[in-house]
Amino acid sequence: MSNKSIVFAIAACFALLSAPSAQAQKFFSRSAKVTFDATTKSSPEKINAVSNSGTLVLDKASGGIQTAVLLKGFLFEKSLMQEHFNENYVESSKYPKAEFKGTIENAGAVDFSKDGTYKTNVSGTMTLHGATKSITAPAVFTVKGGKVSAKANFTLPFADYNIEIPSLVSDKVAKQATIEVTTDLAQMK
Repeated sequence: MSNKSIVFAIAACFALLSAPSAQAQKFFSRSAKVTFDATTKSSPEKINAVSNSGTLVLDKASGGIQTAVLLKGFLFEKSLMQEHFNENYVESSKYPKAEFKGTIENAGAVDFSKDGTYKTNVSGTMTLHGATKSITAPAVFTVKGGKVSAKANFTLPFADYNIEIPSLVSDKVAKQATIEVTTDLAQMK
């Protein structure tokens, strides 16, 4: 190998080692809190559940975002509600997860290197119960001391996802679920 080739090889290795890795551009969470609420004014009791095991990956360079939650991970106060939710409504054995894939609108306005609260929207597709629909939801990203947290709220109309509410309880269950996702994100290294 010539001296010129050795110098080129060393320069190439140095460039690769000193270049920011693609991983450093991503944030993730395996403990996103996802709340589900389908309570109405005529509900005899609260119809809500929480999962603390949602996943979220955020690519800060592109603004790409992906979240997923296992439906059996939702815990209801009443075990019978949880059973009905999994077996009769979302059919979690057949459709085990809900998943969102999208992007942060105006991602350039969110500065992940500067403390602040950044309000924006996330747009993409939600897949639930075998159906995929486009959605847009308001989101807030908070950066403080190099740490990033995220929060989003949206509604999912059951009819859009082929989830049928039996007529016997249709006045006691909302026609749509209110969903909230909150999490602290760690930078991938």
